[in-house]
Amino acid sequence: MQTSFSELEYAAKKKVTRRDRFLSQIDAVTPWTALVSALELYYPKSDKRGRPPIGLERMLRMYVVQQCFGLSDEGMEDAIYDSQAIRRFIGIDLSREAAPDATTLLKFRRLLETQHLTKTIFNTINLHLSQKGLLMREGSIVDATLIAAPSSTKNDSGERDPEMHQTKKGNQWHFGMKAHIGVDAESGLVHTVVATTAQEHDVTQAHALLHGEETDVFADAGYVGVARREENQGHAVNWHVAMRPGKRRALPKTSLGKVLETIEHTKARIRAKVEHPFHVVKNLFKHKKTRYRGLAKNAAQLLTLFGLANLMLAKRRLMAIHAQGAS
Repeated sequence: MQTSFSELEYAAKKKVTRRDRFLSQIDAVTPWTALVSALELYYPKSDKRGRPPIGLERMLRMYVVQQCFGLSDEGMEDAIYDSQAIRRFIGIDLSREAAPDATTLLKFRRLLETQHLTKTIFNTINLHLSQKGLLMREGSIVDATLIAAPSSTKNDSGERDPEMHQTKKGNQWHFGMKAHIGVDAESGLVHTVVATTAQEHDVTQAHALLHGEETDVFADAGYVGVARREENQGHAVNWHVAMRPGKRRALPKTSLGKVLETIEHTKARIRAKVEHPFHVVKNLFKHKKTRYRGLAKNAAQLLTLFGLANLMLAKRRLMAIHAQGAS
């Protein structure tokens, strides 16, 4: 295919922007072939009576960009016209074709939601990482984070999202939902995602965050008593739960106290890995507030976000493996 003038001009520019670098990394580490293969059964086929659908990989790339930059459907359409880097990533040449519009992206996103395909995306990414030897099975870390929902009632219904609730953390009230994750203790990659309302206590979801093959599970002080809960009696794992802060501060300045403090410090170092995927989703992907109304839609989005977060966390190791394979 002949390269357009704008593409030649863009390719000749000397400065590589952060967006260029980021999209290049995402492109390199994403298992596009496996994802397309996993989704194509559910994607509309061409129809002789109407216009053929836009290619699945192109729509998937458009959706990935939307999630990575935290864009609305309309914002994603605008970004395609505004950014040559995004057009190159998706594979669009405006001199020859029009960009997919916001409605097309909306229909694709709804297809992913209704067919539960974001879970397929998450599982396909994790299978790819497992095949590369990056997901171990011996240990897990469990944790949860609050994701705010709009509390304003200035909308069509005149009320807040009825599927979101409020909870108190410290002395502050929060309205929204919780993202609970199970993380591989070795690699720090997310293997399980569960979404609940904000009022759901962390410890109630601990059993749902285990993949069943781990022998050790690490958790913060919010999970005290987890081993005694009925739903966890069938799990033959060693629970390593942090000591409550007050109890830890009260440890005696004796040899035993120093040993216990060393143990708590070691557990904290292992648990720190669970903060990395939260950081990617909230700060890199700018997902600090829910975008949609309803728990199901936001839960579906979380699966995509944490799947992409795994790719970003593993990018150095993936690119190193790719470089070894190419040499």
